[in-house]
Amino acid sequence: MSTKAYILIETAVGKSRSVGESLRELDGVRNVDAVTGPFDIIAVVEAPDLNAVGDLVTSQVHTINGIVRTVTCLAVGTD
Repeated sequence: MSTKAYILIETAVGKSRSVGESLRELDGVRNVDAVTGPFDIIAVVEAPDLNAVGDLVTSQVHTINGIVRTVTCLAVGTD
């Protein structure tokens, strides 16, 4: 069973589009939506386990130019 997480992303001014495009290219990213409110993008990711989610966030997502801040929320239930 895989681990699912929602990554709430704040981007630098004018960078939402390029950040979204970069996120869509990453393995494990299932969905990317631009949103309104305190965050600019919400990405849904899936990985084999919690450590893999952490690796995805720290080594791939955090390195994308234009990302200011992230909050990662692990899904605790299944549909």
